[in-house]
Amino acid sequence: MDLTERAYSLAESLLSEPLPRRWAHSLGVAERARSLGPILDGDASLMEAAAVLHDIGYSPRIASTGFHPLDGARFLRDQEGIDERVVRLVAHHSCALLEAEERGLREELETEFALERPALVDALVFCDMTTTPDGRSTSSRDRVAEIVGRYGPDTIVGRFIQRAAPEIHAAVQRVEDRLRGSGAVGQPM
Repeated sequence: MDLTERAYSLAESLLSEPLPRRWAHSLGVAERARSLGPILDGDASLMEAAAVLHDIGYSPRIASTGFHPLDGARFLRDQEGIDERVVRLVAHHSCALLEAEERGLREELETEFALERPALVDALVFCDMTTTPDGRSTSSRDRVAEIVGRYGPDTIVGRFIQRAAPEIHAAVQRVEDRLRGSGAVGQPM
């Protein structure tokens, strides 16, 4: 079984029954990742695997700290032996360092997991932050607003996402610029 097939199987086993909406989101994020093929060169399958796995840390089977990027990355590294680059992308997806700081876990996240190269970090931000909880396409501005509305502005997640919003929007813009520069037509933006 190749990396992408294994990633889908693992994510489905962890999310589809206990968290069907999170599973739908993950499938949507993976679909967005596939659309980035023209700018990912040899990393397209790596990105798709990271996209479908990015939220597995929410699974009740593996959640331990309550911080899903850290829980998911630890599980992938320690229990599944998944490709280190996928693990790093899951650990740091969508400005996770800022949320880790809100939770008092920044040092743990930084110490355990190095950042992946910036173009791939941006690509995963794009995929996650332009996908609704139900797996449909959206803008990063609408996605940030939806997250603040769902969690509340004064919660850990609400505070984090408001702090992260400028970087989220900038990452999405960088990916959209790369797509336009690649001559890719019909790409979702």
